[in-house]
Amino acid sequence: MSTKTRPLRVLIADDHAPSRHDVRRALERDGRFGICASVADAAEAIQAAIRERPDVCLLDIRMPGSGLAAAWEIAARLPMTKILMLTVSDDDADLLAALRAGADGYLLKTMNLQRLPDAIDGVHSGEAAMPRRLVARLLEHFRGHEPRWRRPMTGETSGERLTSREWEILELLAEGMSTNDIARELVLSASAIRVHIAAVVRKLGVPDRGAAVGLFRQRSDT
Repeated sequence: MSTKTRPLRVLIADDHAPSRHDVRRALERDGRFGICASVADAAEAIQAAIRERPDVCLLDIRMPGSGLAAAWEIAARLPMTKILMLTVSDDDADLLAALRAGADGYLLKTMNLQRLPDAIDGVHSGEAAMPRRLVARLLEHFRGHEPRWRRPMTGETSGERLTSREWEILELLAEGMSTNDIARELVLSASAIRVHIAAVVRKLGVPDRGAAVGLFRQRSDT
C-alpha cells in the first residue's frame, strides 16, 4: 500500500449519477483517497479542477461538454494534475484523442472497480493505466504510423525526415482538410498545426502546403 502523507485528492466527473456513486464508494473504502469534487459535465469539471487543484481527475469521455475538452483544458491549466479517462468506449479514435488531449490513462467502465484504487495510485506515481487489449491496439497504431515504415520523399534529407505527426498532418491535408479541421481531428490548437505544416514545407523544400500535398500525392501514386 502507498505511503503517502495525505490522501490523494480525486475529482470525479461523470453525467451518470450511479457511476459517480460507485466510483466514490470504491475510492472512499480505500484510505489513500479523498473526493474533492463530484460533477456531471465538462464545464463543471474544469471549474472544479481549477478551484480544487486535485491530484487526479477521473473523467467520463462522453459526458456533456466532452470529457476530451475537459482533459485538454485541465492538462493545459494544471500540468501537475493527472488525468484518467473512465469510459464505456473502447473505440481506437476515442483512445487516441484522449491521449492527445493529455490523458495519463484510459480505463473502461466494465473493469472491476476494486482495481480502480490501485490504477489511480499508479497513474499518480507516473505509471500507465490501460487495459492490455487497448495497449496492444495502441502499439499497432503507432507501428503503422512510425516514420521508419515510410519511404523518404524527394526533399527529405537523412537528418530531416518527417515525424509521424507531420506525416499524419500531411495525409489529412491531402484529404482536403483545413487547418481548423485538422486541429479538431487531432485535438490540437490551430497554431500548433500551422507550426507542423511549416516544418513539413521546410523539410520537403517546397514553397507552400499546396506543393507539399502535390508531392505527397505524387509519391502515393508511385
